[in-house]
Amino acid sequence: MNRLSIFIAVLMILSACTSQRLKDDGEIAASELKQLLVDVSGKHILFGHQDDLAYGIGWKSVEGESDVKRVTGKYPAVFGWELGNIGDAVNIDGVPFDSIKIFIARAHNLGGINTISWHASNPITNLDSWNLTRIDVSSLLPGETNHKLFKNQLDLVAAFLADLKDENGNPIPVIFRPWHEMYGSWFWWGRSTCSDADYKKLFRFTVEYLRNDKKLKNLLIAFAPDNGFSTKEEYLQRYPGDDVVDVLGLDDYGDFEQKRLDNVVVRLEIISDIAKEKGKIAAFTEAGNDKLEIENWYTTNLLQVLKATEKTRNIAYVMVWRNSDTTHFFVPYETHPQANDFKDFVNDKMIFLLEESRK
Repeated sequence: MNRLSIFIAVLMILSACTSQRLKDDGEIAASELKQLLVDVSGKHILFGHQDDLAYGIGWKSVEGESDVKRVTGKYPAVFGWELGNIGDAVNIDGVPFDSIKIFIARAHNLGGINTISWHASNPITNLDSWNLTRIDVSSLLPGETNHKLFKNQLDLVAAFLADLKDENGNPIPVIFRPWHEMYGSWFWWGRSTCSDADYKKLFRFTVEYLRNDKKLKNLLIAFAPDNGFSTKEEYLQRYPGDDVVDVLGLDDYGDFEQKRLDNVVVRLEIISDIAKEKGKIAAFTEAGNDKLEIENWYTTNLLQVLKATEKTRNIAYVMVWRNSDTTHFFVPYETHPQANDFKDFVNDKMIFLLEESRK
């Protein structure tokens, strides 16, 4: 080998080493989280609960508490959190943002997965997600009149996400789920007040700004429609692109309320098929039955749709909503009549809580 060849070989080795050293810690953490979800898909389904460590029936901000743990003896594998009212001291559910950071770190240190939703207020009016007055989504996009207001809001989200660190100061990976349930008309980014084109631009700018401008590499991004689709084409109508989405989700309460389990199965199969085609992760990003009015909902409804077919079993995780009080809850508390049904659900070999997922 002549001197030039040796020199080139040394440069290539040094370049490879430098590239490895410069790889962002957040990017590594996100890659590891994605691989975990890939590995579990088709074998088991992780169970999650919104605000699980923050409060429950009859308690609030008690270290180590969890309604899931009270009934089953184990924590959920997935922990959901909310950024609505970002910029204020507490979020829309009354949880201090400083506490949410602590809960996220605690869940991560336990070995759990964190996912974050964002019921964003309207940057123009400062009214909540459900207020549909004075909506002009196009004015929030780059180059338009209210774009700065939107960027100011995104800066608050970015600062929160950047502050999520583990005990060693490393970025905590999270699944971020913005602009969800976009085929419904109850949010200001929904079908009745936001065009498909503007929605895609809103979603893309959000992700690109957080990842590129704010250098947040610890995020997996979830695209999570409500049940307002029945075909692959309808699901993808507002899909912003493979480069800005990692998780393909579904938020569905209505089909359970209407006793249309067949519809839930069809929709889960659709996202399972698309995820396989695109190399993404399929997830049941929100589900539940408020106050558990459907008898034995966990085994007769949720477990049935999750185990219905090979495609539905490819769902990586399912997350139910929060336990506010006895008028609004989705996980049975210890004295609830369906506590044993919930135990039967989590004891199914396909369902993983935190203890199983860590193993």
